[in-house]
Amino acid sequence: MTVVAFSHTGAKMASASGIRAIMDDIAVSTAAAAGGRPWLNLGIGNPAYIPEVAAAWQRLTMAALSENFAEASCRYGPSRGTPELVGAIVAYFRGRYGWDIGAQNVVVGPGSQLLGFIAAALFTGPGPAGGSKLVLPVVPDYTGYQGLVLTPGGIAGIEPVLEPDGGRSFRYQIDFAALERRDDIGMLLLSSPSNPAGRCLEAAEQDRLIALATARDVPLMIDNAYGEPFPCIGSTFVPPAWHPQVINCFTLSKAGLPGERIGFAIGSEAYIGPMVSFLANSALHAAQLAQHTIARALGSGALDTMVASSITPFYAQRRKLAESLLLDSLPASLAWRLHASTGGMFCWLWVDHDWFDDLALYQALKRKRVFVVPGRHFFTSQARPGPSGAHARQCFRLSISAPEAELTDGIGLIGETLAEMG
Repeated sequence: MTVVAFSHTGAKMASASGIRAIMDDIAVSTAAAAGGRPWLNLGIGNPAYIPEVAAAWQRLTMAALSENFAEASCRYGPSRGTPELVGAIVAYFRGRYGWDIGAQNVVVGPGSQLLGFIAAALFTGPGPAGGSKLVLPVVPDYTGYQGLVLTPGGIAGIEPVLEPDGGRSFRYQIDFAALERRDDIGMLLLSSPSNPAGRCLEAAEQDRLIALATARDVPLMIDNAYGEPFPCIGSTFVPPAWHPQVINCFTLSKAGLPGERIGFAIGSEAYIGPMVSFLANSALHAAQLAQHTIARALGSGALDTMVASSITPFYAQRRKLAESLLLDSLPASLAWRLHASTGGMFCWLWVDHDWFDDLALYQALKRKRVFVVPGRHFFTSQARPGPSGAHARQCFRLSISAPEAELTDGIGLIGETLAEMG
């Protein structure tokens, strides 16, 4: 077998992240198993399949296929995005939020994660003024962010302040003092609502982050994958902010089109222009038929209708069910806590016992054909809250987008397994 010598960048990109290894394990295990009890996948990151949402997207796609196929799929297009979609985005955000933006403030890409990668490559790492890092203002946060930086040690996460409420819930707070002490910030990045904890930025926090980005003259990228204006998975949101230092990232993945890989960013021309050039030099442009479909959804109001009538109510009901099941099923004798979520597709649990280990739970549940995601993967290596990173290994994530029967049975088995472990 040929031994391949990778560059430093190659070694980073050729290796599976911790969360990717878990996802591969889930895929291999469920595909290889035959007979017996079905697998209950509560680790899934996919949004739920909502029939009426899927039907709406199918109608919009068929219209785009009928009317736009030749121009969309039979020729190359502009790297910024199709004029139809860019125009629809500009009109939508002007109308909804009153933003004074134009086409120069928009870039459409093959998913918002790639747009994050582009921004991190442009604004962090070695440069004329030295080295700077991608800084996550509070962890845990989306594990995919850890793959955005190619420079070794180029990402840092700020440990959260833990606030237990004395009952079954707790919250993470941003440690602004620790964040503001850093002198190596090249870009700030966070999700709101966050994956995994469902933590939403408060207005005062957003203002303080913008003030820090302004003082350091760095971009603040806010990933709105679960928030406003779509898919609005949650109860309360701070509206996205238009500001010269802010790059707002949006995606259609959680609004029913995860497989189409379309996301877009809105920001000042000073940031968006270089991102368009980077996209032109790498992927050329995002898939254009999907862009025509999304332009129709934005311009017609169909996307807002999907969100208000189907997506937001679906996840509200599913979260209520999941939290009720957890209270009923998890052992009352254990010090477990649920993060006080105000959005997102997940429940984030903390088992506050020295003996608890997230990987041990993962393996124990796997033997019962249940999958969750170990919590340690959502913390950067530089941020391990508590002695020896105790908190990071005391957490795990489960998805509320699984079918109701799987959610019910899976949470019941989690409770059974925790009782056995304790």
